[in-house]
Amino acid sequence: MPIRRTAAFLLPLLLATACAHSPSSDASNESRHWADAGQMVLVTTADWDSTNGELRRYERDGKGWKQVGETSEIVVGRTGTAWGIGLNTEHGAGPVKREGDGKAPAGVFSIGPAFGYAANARTGLDYKAMGQNDWCIDVPDSAYYNQIIDRSLVKAPLLDQSTEPMRRDLHENGDQRYREGFVIEHNVANVRNAGSCIFAHLWTAPNTTTAGCTAMAPASMDTVLAWLDAKRKPVFVQLPIAQYMQQRAAWKLPEITHAEHAR
Repeated sequence: MPIRRTAAFLLPLLLATACAHSPSSDASNESRHWADAGQMVLVTTADWDSTNGELRRYERDGKGWKQVGETSEIVVGRTGTAWGIGLNTEHGAGPVKREGDGKAPAGVFSIGPAFGYAANARTGLDYKAMGQNDWCIDVPDSAYYNQIIDRSLVKAPLLDQSTEPMRRDLHENGDQRYREGFVIEHNVANVRNAGSCIFAHLWTAPNTTTAGCTAMAPASMDTVLAWLDAKRKPVFVQLPIAQYMQQRAAWKLPEITHAEHAR
């Protein structure tokens, strides 16, 4: 997803609402939507209510997906996960993400640009340095819902109601969570109340949950960012382990075991 700054800096993220999920007539063909992906960030949790999980990285070659590097710990939303709207067009039973529900989106998503406080970053993703006036708009009634804009350039109703400054260090007492991160492309169509401003970012602590993002240790983020390459069309897969096992074959996802997940 290109980053542009014209009269406004718009950074679409990705959706998560039930109405945008139309059942697929051929579930086994779902994987066509990410058939050209060469990299995958995989996050699994124990169940819908779990707030901790594991992150794995995979690369695809002629023999399929192969894990690279070590498995690392992550945290998700304060109330767990729920089906989001991403590259998959169907899903099974389970909760559906809504604005303000404290759930991280489940499904398969494109990975958008990286962002952070520094002028640049070591990553193969497009990178945008955030400024004091960059905010992600989490107000469903705003025309800029689920977009990152420069509020010094854009003048529109409701922008001042957003609770998502991208420079949290400047607006939230030195908060470092957005010092490094990348966009999980949830709600690209910016559907009202479908969920907004979904990122992978730094955690405050291993037991501190998020409002709906996926967070990790700084060392893990550095590794992931340095490895990700936009040219390889990376995807982000996030699912409770039971749903992962249900969808794995049809979606042509890497094979993992319960034992691996329990480590």
